[in-house]
Formats: sequence, structure tokens, C-alpha cells
Amino acid sequence: MKRVIVTGSAGLIGSEAARHYDGLGWQVVGVDNNMRRTFFGGDGDTTWQRELLERDCRAYRHAAIDIRDRAAVDALVAEIRPEAVIHCAAQPSHDLAARIPFDDFEVNALGTLNLLEATRRNAPEASFVFMSTNKVYGDGPNRVALTENDSRYDFDDPAYANGIDESFGIDQSKHSLFGASKVAADVMVQEYGRYFGMRTVCFRGGCLTGAGHSGAQLHGYLSYIFKAAAEDRPYTVFGYKGKQVRDQIHSRDVIGAFDAFLAAPRAGAVYNLGGGKANSVSILETIARIRDLTGHELAWTLDETNRVGDHIVYYTDLARFRRDYPEWRLTMSLDAIFEEFARVAFSSRSAA
Repeated sequence: MKRVIVTGSAGLIGSEAARHYDGLGWQVVGVDNNMRRTFFGGDGDTTWQRELLERDCRAYRHAAIDIRDRAAVDALVAEIRPEAVIHCAAQPSHDLAARIPFDDFEVNALGTLNLLEATRRNAPEASFVFMSTNKVYGDGPNRVALTENDSRYDFDDPAYANGIDESFGIDQSKHSLFGASKVAADVMVQEYGRYFGMRTVCFRGGCLTGAGHSGAQLHGYLSYIFKAAAEDRPYTVFGYKGKQVRDQIHSRDVIGAFDAFLAAPRAGAVYNLGGGKANSVSILETIARIRDLTGHELAWTLDETNRVGDHIVYYTDLARFRRDYPEWRLTMSLDAIFEEFARVAFSSRSAA
């Protein structure tokens, strides 16, 4: 039986990975100590997801360890000796990072180093999949020429007609402390591939989404905005007139990319991973889609203060990953993603 360690296993991508590899007959060891609740309060609590994994998965084992604990991480990897490590655990909010800089850096950078070194020492042939972020590019994408339309901003430079690719610089830009800690982790993952020859990949994610997300105001915007709409919570849009744009990729399509890499791993690989231009949407467009899908008018206000280091427009150029792994496809369109959220978020209202 193949073995995989999944960190952040009760989070969106981690839980999707745990279910997927359990379904393939792998032994799955999930590492998650529910720090998302510590970061984001009740909205971020992932206990429900852990309980579902333990109930539904045949060969799932949970390890509630802190990835900052070097000895515990090393001992776990030495015991399991996995064929793959899928590292999704993180402090994911660039706003929160400024208030908890040591926790942010220790979770994102030091925790990643602990996992890399434990893997090198105990399972050097394992593939190491790291869920990085597009925030490694800082606010550099904001320097691309933009055009403003009624409901969104968009790139106005033919060089970026398909989005941001991996050649875009990560230096000389404002990242937020979260972005900086993820840069440190991203570069370290690359280095363990390039220096030690390990099979590592950094997936620089756009907006990762799906109904398994424990969305909170500071992280997981699409999940949280549907939650706000369904529960009649007031929603605050921060900056850029609500015309800021993100591309959305469903968690199942992220796992498809993991599968493709694990089938043909490389050393020190880096890929941007998102929904691409076709799956891009602004906040104003999101609010309109929710109204059209559900008939519900979200109560929202605009805070004109732009978030520090925030992207005005970001969507992913997927050309490099599609070139190296041509069998991979996006299976969830933007319409399908919104329909899933509407069905799940508004199910209790329909029942009532």
C-alpha cells in the first residue's frame, strides 16, 4: 500500500487530497492541529472536516501535530516513510500576518523546512508537493497596464492576455508578510529539488475554492461571501471599487494537478495553478452572480481602503503546466463552481 502524508488535512485542499488518495487505496496520514480556528475563530474551525475524514475514509489516520515541532515532524516521516508528502498547511492570510508575524513565518517557512528536511532524511525518494501562492509575486502584477470596465479591472497589455506566468519576477515588490513567508518556503522547496535532487514542486495557487472550504472574512473569499449571503451577514468589500479580479480553481482540479505531477515527478518544478482567465471574476460580478443564482441580494458596503499588497487583477497563465502535463484538464467551470456553492450554502434556507 502506498503511503502519503497530507498536511493541513482538514483544510480545503488537504481534505480533498486525503479523500482522493484514500479512494485510490493509499494509506493517508493527515497532519492538522486546527490552527485555522486559532487564526480565524469559529468560521475557520475545521473540526467538522476532520470528523468527516475519520468517518468516511477507510485508511485515514489523523496526527494533530504542529508542523513547527521539528522532532514530531521528523518522527512522523521516519515512521511512515511515505511515497509522497503533500504540504498544504499554512497561515494563509496576508492581513492577519501583520498582526502575528512570528506565528506566520514559523508556520509557513519554518514548518516547510521541517517537512523538507524530515523528508530528505527519512524518505528522500518521496515526491514533495507544496501548495504555494500567487502572493509570491507581491504587488508586481499591479504594475501591468490595466483597463477599467463597468464591473472589473483587466490587464491591458497583450503580453498578459492569458494571465501571469512563472517568469514574472518575485523581487522588488510589496508582498505582505504572508507573501514574504511563502516566498521563503517556495524558494526552499525549489532548493531541496535543485540542490539535493528531490522531487519537489511548488504550485503557486490562485484562488483555491470549493464547498469544503471553511471560509472566513480574512481568507477564502468565495466561500465566505456565499456564507454571508446565506446567513444574511453584512459583507465588506475592501478597496478597488469591488472590481478586483481573481481566478477560481476548484479543489478537485488542484488534486488533478497533484496526480499529474506524482505520475511524472520532476526536481525543483514551479507552476502557476489557477482557473485561468475563463474562471476569473470580480467581487462585483460575484455579488451579481449570487443574486442571479439564488434571488438573494447580498447586503454589502465598500471600504475604500485598499488592502496592503493586494492584487488588482490576477489570473493564471497555465501554459507551462499544460505543456509539461498535457493530460491535465480543468473540469470545473466558473458556472459549476458557483452552482456548487449556491446549492451547499443555501440548502438550509431551502429546507426552512
